[in-house]
Amino acid sequence: MESPLVGTPSAKALSGPCWITSSRSFASSNCVEVADLPSGRIGVRSSGDPLGPVLRFSPDEWHAFLAGVKLGEFDSLSGK
Repeated sequence: MESPLVGTPSAKALSGPCWITSSRSFASSNCVEVADLPSGRIGVRSSGDPLGPVLRFSPDEWHAFLAGVKLGEFDSLSGK
C-alpha cells in the first residue's frame, strides 16, 4: 500500500483542488483542510502551511476514518 505521507508538493500541483477548512477553525490557522485531489484521493493538509506536506488517502481509507470519527473511536486522542 502506498504511504499516505507525501513530500512537499509544488504550488502549481495544489492550485487545482478546492481545499475546505472546517467552520470550527480558528484564526490561529490551527486546523486542517481537506480536498478531492485530481488523482481520486482525498488530501489533508495544515491550513497554516498550505504549501507543506499533504497526506493522501484513498476514498475507502477516508470513509473508514470518517466512520470511526462519527463512532467516537478517536475521542481519547482529544485530551478531553
